[in-house]
Amino acid sequence: MEIGPFVEGAPADGGEGYSGRVTPFVVLSCVVAGSGGVLFGYDLGISVDVCLIGGVTSMDSFLKRFFPKVYRQKQDSKVSHYCEFNSELLTVFTSSLYIAGLVATLAAASITRRYGRRTSMLIGGTVFIAGSVFGGAASNVPMLLVNRILLGIGLGFTNQSIPLYLSEMAPPRYRGAINNGFELCISLGILFANILNYFVIKIRAGWGWRISLSMAALPAAFLTISAIFLPETPSFIIQCDGNTDKARVLLQKLRGTTSVQKELDDLVCASNLSRATRYPFKTILKRKYRPQLVVARLISFFNQVTGINVMNFYAPVMFRTIGLKESASLLSSVVTRLCATFANIIAMMVVDRFGRRKLFLVGGVQMILSQFTVGAILAAKFKDYEEMDDAYAYLVLITMCVFVAGFAWSWGPLTFLVPAEVCPLEIRSAGQSIVVAVVFLMTFVIGQTFLEVLCRIKSMTFFVFGGWICLMTLFVYLFLPETKKLPMEQMEQVWKKHWFWKKVLGEEADKKEAEAEAGKRALSGL
Repeated sequence: MEIGPFVEGAPADGGEGYSGRVTPFVVLSCVVAGSGGVLFGYDLGISVDVCLIGGVTSMDSFLKRFFPKVYRQKQDSKVSHYCEFNSELLTVFTSSLYIAGLVATLAAASITRRYGRRTSMLIGGTVFIAGSVFGGAASNVPMLLVNRILLGIGLGFTNQSIPLYLSEMAPPRYRGAINNGFELCISLGILFANILNYFVIKIRAGWGWRISLSMAALPAAFLTISAIFLPETPSFIIQCDGNTDKARVLLQKLRGTTSVQKELDDLVCASNLSRATRYPFKTILKRKYRPQLVVARLISFFNQVTGINVMNFYAPVMFRTIGLKESASLLSSVVTRLCATFANIIAMMVVDRFGRRKLFLVGGVQMILSQFTVGAILAAKFKDYEEMDDAYAYLVLITMCVFVAGFAWSWGPLTFLVPAEVCPLEIRSAGQSIVVAVVFLMTFVIGQTFLEVLCRIKSMTFFVFGGWICLMTLFVYLFLPETKKLPMEQMEQVWKKHWFWKKVLGEEADKKEAEAEAGKRALSGL
């Protein structure tokens, strides 16, 4: 089977010698773990993230209390639509979560590797609960800052460990669908938060935002309590103490068959190499891991320069221009999130059938056309101080929904799936930490600069992001091999068969093979 125009095929049978099926046990374990995505989604949907203005920052009562400058700008007809949310305090405040998450995910790498994926989930869920308490009880900006920092730490741990857990528990032929469940949970978390915001905004006393912020403790409590009863992954069991009997029993339970020897042998080989690796972050810099390092860095970087945050930000603005008032941003968030959730479900259904590359490419083209279309309409019809005609406003909103759907079945879920499955066990925790850290870093950078850039270059912002999507789609077309249905322990073969990466790895592999052969001849001559 052909992987792409520049890549020879990889096995599509789920791995040579592998057997088994999707059992209720593996589904239950992955559903519980994947529910951690609800934490990330709920925080994005509920909190004061400047890039997702459909959260509590749409509530006038919240802005009056904590960010009066932004509230006054929203009411001032002389302030451009492009500039009404431009506030240094608001951007610094929201960005604190991503800096905390960046630092936390780097620390989580060693904890996940040493103490297990489940331990990191427990730590993340517990810290997230503490952050929710500070949010619901906040009476000043410093308390909100503590809320954001604790939430960032919690997300740093859960986002680092959950994709690894899902990838290692899932059967190879269904790994894409199960791992994409994490992105689906993120979308559901945002959707639940948007719906809750829409109703609590109607509380006339003006304290509805406290309900929104404190309710984040519910999904965190569910994950924390449930994680206590989750099994560790077979990979970690073997890596931690070499207990192959325990790993065999778990594999048989996960796969629903006693024929797990081939998969167990591959896990043992991978774990032996992993135990010999003392410094994963140093190891991942070696030439033999160059493809994995490049993929982990660039895919996570490209995830944030798609402009998804721009689209999520501007949907509420479009609704306000067609006459809706305070509830406009919340309603628009619900609409766009429903589109994203539907697209996530489609992605789960087709990712293991059509592969990662096709979803990347189709989603990329879809987002390119959407960005350029929105930019052109805004440049022609959306002025600084005037309302847009209803017909054009609805066209922009439809285009935004198309964009969000394209992201939701491509760069959204695949950003967490592909790096987790291409990294071998010895660098897997480090690779996933790099992914999460780059996502948080780029979100911080965009959060700090986006509103100022938008205020200055206006509709050109959409063309800039459209250009980035062109570049990243070309990267996938040329340099990303297909990985569907291939066991993670056999993933190295896709790089050796790729038209470009085999040149990077081939010389070193040939050299090592020649040295090993020479060593054998020397020993035989003694």
